[in-house]
Amino acid sequence: MTVPGRRSSTFMRLLRSGFTDPSAAARLLDGDALAAVRSDPVLLDALGATADPDLALRGLVRLAEAQGDGDRPAFLATLVSAKPLRDRLLGVLGASEALADHLARHPQDWRALLTYESADLHPGLAEFERGLAQAHDPVALRVAYRRCLLSIAARDVCGTIDVAQTAAELADLATATLRAALRIASAAAPEDAAACRLAVIAMGKCGGNELNYVSDVDVIFVGDAPQGPAVPGGGRGDNHQGGAAGADEGKALQAATRLASHLMRICSEATVEGSIWPVDANLRPEGRNGPLVRTLSSHLAYYQRWAKTWEFQALLKARAVAGDPELGDRYIEAITPLVWQAAERENFVADVQKMRRRVVDNIPAAQVERELKLGPGGLRDVEFAVQLLQLVHGRSDSTLHSGTTLDALHALAAGGYVGRTDAAQLGDAYRFLRAMEHRIQLHRLRRTHLVPEGEADLRRLGRSMGLRTEPVAELTKAWKRHASVVRRLHEKLFYRPLLDAVAQLAPGEIRLSPRAAGQRLEALGYADPAAALRHLEALASGVTRKAAIQRTLLPVLLGWFADSADPDAGLLNFRKVSDALGKTPWYLRLLRDEGAAAENLARVLSAGRLAPDLLMRAPEAVALLAERESLVPRGPEALEQEILAAVGRAETAEAAVAAARGVRRRELFRTAAADIISSYGTEDQPVVADAGALVDRVGDAVSDLTAATIAGALRAAVRDHWGDTLPTRFAIIGMGRFGGHELGYGSDADVLFVHEPREGVDEQEAAKAAQAVIAEMRRLLQLPTADPPLLIDADLRPEGRSGPLVRTLASYAAYYRRWSLVWESQALLRAEPVAGDAGLGRRFVELVDPLRYPAEGLGEDAVREIRRLKARMESERLPRGADPALHTKLGRGGLSDVEWTVQLIQLRHAWAEPGLRTTRTREALAAAQAAGLIGSEEAQILDEAWVLATRVRNAVMLVRGRAGDTFPSNTRELAAVGRYLGYGEGRAGEMLDDYRRTTRRARAVVDELFYGA
Repeated sequence: MTVPGRRSSTFMRLLRSGFTDPSAAARLLDGDALAAVRSDPVLLDALGATADPDLALRGLVRLAEAQGDGDRPAFLATLVSAKPLRDRLLGVLGASEALADHLARHPQDWRALLTYESADLHPGLAEFERGLAQAHDPVALRVAYRRCLLSIAARDVCGTIDVAQTAAELADLATATLRAALRIASAAAPEDAAACRLAVIAMGKCGGNELNYVSDVDVIFVGDAPQGPAVPGGGRGDNHQGGAAGADEGKALQAATRLASHLMRICSEATVEGSIWPVDANLRPEGRNGPLVRTLSSHLAYYQRWAKTWEFQALLKARAVAGDPELGDRYIEAITPLVWQAAERENFVADVQKMRRRVVDNIPAAQVERELKLGPGGLRDVEFAVQLLQLVHGRSDSTLHSGTTLDALHALAAGGYVGRTDAAQLGDAYRFLRAMEHRIQLHRLRRTHLVPEGEADLRRLGRSMGLRTEPVAELTKAWKRHASVVRRLHEKLFYRPLLDAVAQLAPGEIRLSPRAAGQRLEALGYADPAAALRHLEALASGVTRKAAIQRTLLPVLLGWFADSADPDAGLLNFRKVSDALGKTPWYLRLLRDEGAAAENLARVLSAGRLAPDLLMRAPEAVALLAERESLVPRGPEALEQEILAAVGRAETAEAAVAAARGVRRRELFRTAAADIISSYGTEDQPVVADAGALVDRVGDAVSDLTAATIAGALRAAVRDHWGDTLPTRFAIIGMGRFGGHELGYGSDADVLFVHEPREGVDEQEAAKAAQAVIAEMRRLLQLPTADPPLLIDADLRPEGRSGPLVRTLASYAAYYRRWSLVWESQALLRAEPVAGDAGLGRRFVELVDPLRYPAEGLGEDAVREIRRLKARMESERLPRGADPALHTKLGRGGLSDVEWTVQLIQLRHAWAEPGLRTTRTREALAAAQAAGLIGSEEAQILDEAWVLATRVRNAVMLVRGRAGDTFPSNTRELAAVGRYLGYGEGRAGEMLDDYRRTTRRARAVVDELFYGA
């Protein structure tokens, strides 16, 4: 087909027609099988219109060869002359390799596509039953099933039917197949068929008339004894009703079980023609552990006493499809009220949401992005949202009682439960995703929901969806767009109806009673639905632009609040912030137009007390939530510069400290908000996996902010009494967690004060000035405020509370030279200048370095003394009644255990290992590991315990608004701490167990490394 120097016109035409391997296509066209029609341009155009012209041509050649010499001419003549047949047959061959295989095995089945009558275009259950009527064994049933499937696929790929009609026809074909399989099973065991009544209930997509090309067919079997003879008054007696027939129920169930098992084998087992599809009965009561067939009364007893929420959700799609119609109808009639009462069950919504999360969690990580059905933004998100709405609102509205997703979505929109735009967008996305699923499965008739990765597969898939210009790029773009719509609307749908009921009341029109609205809020997890309803009314009622924007925001916000441990607090806090900022033009616009801002705000407002309390006093800080970059903590230089500038502008010391507090308030909120969002995650920002990085970020940010605030208070105290220059140089040394850059939200600031008289200043005068400035700083920092307190603690100074509050550098040198104890050397490991005269601070560090990094390390007497002090602290300082396994600071394997162990290593080895000369616990621990002083496993265990204990302390402060060293006893507060630590709803016990396990392992390392056990 190739002429030297240029390609033939046929080759080029094949390329333009969409063939990816025109050379192979040319060889096939030149073969004997298509000799009679190879030059017919109609055929080439028709092949080029298929999803995969190469695949269609290969299938056509195989089919033509299978016709044999006698039938081939008529087949090819019909193909080129009958456009409906040509489009249907080639359309199937270009989309489905599996159906091409079937046609090659059964070459006369192409005639199933020949007719083009109205009944053929839209067959119903009766037509499919006629198509399977002559199948009297599993092999024949398989062949007849594939023949019917061929006709459905042809209508599908040619666009004669849409995706919903395709799914409905597949469900009808499955129904007809179940009936045929039961007929075959009954014919094989007529004695069993006579000894029982058996009804087959379709569940899942088959029950909902929305089946896939390849799917398990979920069923439930209901059995009973046969009906008795006619009784006076009409009707028949039966054993279930206590009639005269009196057949033994046990024997009837045994017979029904044999029939049901045979039916399942007929459909599921492999034959020479393969299998049809698995029949899955695991949705029955007790799942695979329960009997395959039960009586109706046994089903009802189970559902009334033992059934879980998901089982009622599954029953929403139940439909009697085969077997005894009267028994099937009675089953549906009996279970229907139970389905529509399910929403009244305790924790109903939480159970449904938990099940959806569990489905996502079980997807292999490598497949999540390709999961069309189960992944985020997939088909299951649509189905769960719709079913949840149905079950909640269907209690009082029978128009919602549909097992078909798209029909139910239409009914929800018609009833005002879902906005019409939302319903239309979700419906379009669902149709597109289902069409993708159908075409993926149609290719090889395999059960899969994964979007293929290969270029050729994606190209065929895109072309089958009607995307012809750039099929791969267009398909990927459309798929991601629809998945994004599903993700956005999935959570929103459940909350919109409630909002509409509250916000869109017109005079004389009550769409939802307060009682009904309260019930729905309660179902969402709101503990005080009446108060929540008042908040919604205040926020969203009226015709103002503000109310209109709130009506747009609140459906999603309600969902995010409901996903927290305390939805009531989230909604209340949102109302307070909205009241404070509602009149500013940028606030609601920010939440509406910046997607991250609204979700970030919802997470922050419902995570506990600290961040909302800070925001109430600085509501303009909402603007920080718009962008991820805005939540990055500011550096120490920038913080100190801003605070000192604010102090300089203030007229009084009190006003100066108030200005410094304003900066501190905003920056604490920035840090807390970033911490919460990183720990809880949002759609825009996933959960940060490195807990140690989160702890370090908070420790640095709060420590830097504390240092800057103290510097501002120092500047204010000096300026009001001494002008620009204090008579003595003055420095503040951070100690403990402050010096270690490890402050939490509720930590005190441990400090030492040091001064040095300026030249010509009397030492007593200098000391008096230093004492006065400390007193003034403390007074200013202790002025009444609603902000978290900033307490300065100087108890780590020489001689403790008995010693002078401030000393000169020379006095420190004299004390440390003569009187210093080993605990003071240990405390000085964290000494770092934080404010005041920088030069004096550096000289103080130079003074204490020989004490904290003693040459040749510690002697054994000093080691024993440190161990004795630690043991004494454990026995004396743990609060009475505190659980030592759960106390984060002094408990087993907690902060104190890890820190003292690391500090002992520093005291013994820092003289020789420069990496150990740091005030930071984690940094010192890493240096000890790098130097070979501690094993990598032991270092990891200690680090994990220290990070976890620190996060718990931070979480307690975020949740309760006040510091604490133990887990909260309040259930909601404990749940909120769990959410912060990454534990979902109902996992507080698991969190406590994990904490105990982590700290227990750490204590074992401490016993070995610190105590030498």
